[in-house]
Amino acid sequence: MTAVTLPDIAQQTAQLPGTLSWVGMEGIALPVVLAGSQVNAKVSAGVSLEAAEARGIHMSRLYTALESLEHQPLSQASIQRVLGAFLESHQGLSTHAYLMFSGDVLLKREALISPLAGWKSYPFTLHGQLTPLGFQLELEVAVGYSSTCPCSAALARQLIQQAFTTDFDDIPLSKQAVLAWLGSEEGILATPHSQRSHAHCSVRLNGNADIPLEAVVERIEKALGTALQTAVKRIDEQAFALANGQNLMFCEDAAKRLDNVLRKMDYIDGFQLKVVHAESLHAHDAVARCEWQW
Repeated sequence: MTAVTLPDIAQQTAQLPGTLSWVGMEGIALPVVLAGSQVNAKVSAGVSLEAAEARGIHMSRLYTALESLEHQPLSQASIQRVLGAFLESHQGLSTHAYLMFSGDVLLKREALISPLAGWKSYPFTLHGQLTPLGFQLELEVAVGYSSTCPCSAALARQLIQQAFTTDFDDIPLSKQAVLAWLGSEEGILATPHSQRSHAHCSVRLNGNADIPLEAVVERIEKALGTALQTAVKRIDEQAFALANGQNLMFCEDAAKRLDNVLRKMDYIDGFQLKVVHAESLHAHDAVARCEWQW
């Protein structure tokens, strides 16, 4: 059988010369390992097209270069190696290569007091690029937590004080009477409002780190103090209520805490962060942002 040479349209001269900053594919399914967990990631892979007369790039070469990452732990070294393969397979066409991974990492989280534990999902995105300026990798992660409003807490305390004054105006004070009152609905007639909140952090990693997703998550949750829970018993729910009551914060407070923590992490060269408190009082969200060396 005579061998047939198949046409390669990408090798043809472009009908309209010009350069492009990014050409490639989005939404590629790829099983990888991150933070010790199997992740069904979605990948975007692309390169620049700087040969003005070229019709296009070789997308299949990008796709096949991703095979080395299948079921393997993602690392800075492995991502940089694939980006290098992108450029090697596009010599004369491209000087910039890009990779983006997105998905959800499952991490096991213990209850506050009881022996229960459960899984939490943490959305992440990894942005990698290799350019004439070098290799750069950024990690984005979203972490959920609970926030209790300091203003509503103060207003609730004032109402409780007023109710105490009214209820005990003509009643002699005794320890038992006060204990009974505090344990009644009349004693706690107002509560501060809390809301499920989220911290969205983008950190630029230096060359000394692997991909410290779990470490970043743990530092964020520790700084905020009221991470969302998984499996709980009543003793855990009570401990969570105590943590919220002793950990009042506006969105500004949360952002400042994270700013302080992230600056001290030696494998981070810069960051952007946003905290969102999904208000239970208002129909809008309270948001704070900050950045460092971005």
